[in-house]
Amino acid sequence: MPVYEYLCDDCGPFTNMRPMAECDEPDDCPACGSRAPRVILTAPHFSCMPASARKAHATNERSAHAPKTVGEYKASHGPGCGCCSGKSSRLMTKSRSGAKGFPTARPWMISH
Repeated sequence: MPVYEYLCDDCGPFTNMRPMAECDEPDDCPACGSRAPRVILTAPHFSCMPASARKAHATNERSAHAPKTVGEYKASHGPGCGCCSGKSSRLMTKSRSGAKGFPTARPWMISH
């Protein structure tokens, strides 16, 4: 169950674990018992997430108007990564005549 934050008018903020179906409903203050509405006071806790999930969230939140800098691009692609080094990652074979063949490519196509 997720932890939600609530704000009591008399006692101040408090947190409580509740089912997701009850996320928008007010909760009883543990100190005075009055009904308190749900509020968002802090950022989500991403520290408990795996690094891959945090990176995915950061990528999804990146603005389309803020492309990667050269330093960020170089940091994400190591030497010989294959995606931008110009080397073909497909399996290539050569016949005795020197003709190239790509058995993993579209086998129904005739090569030149």
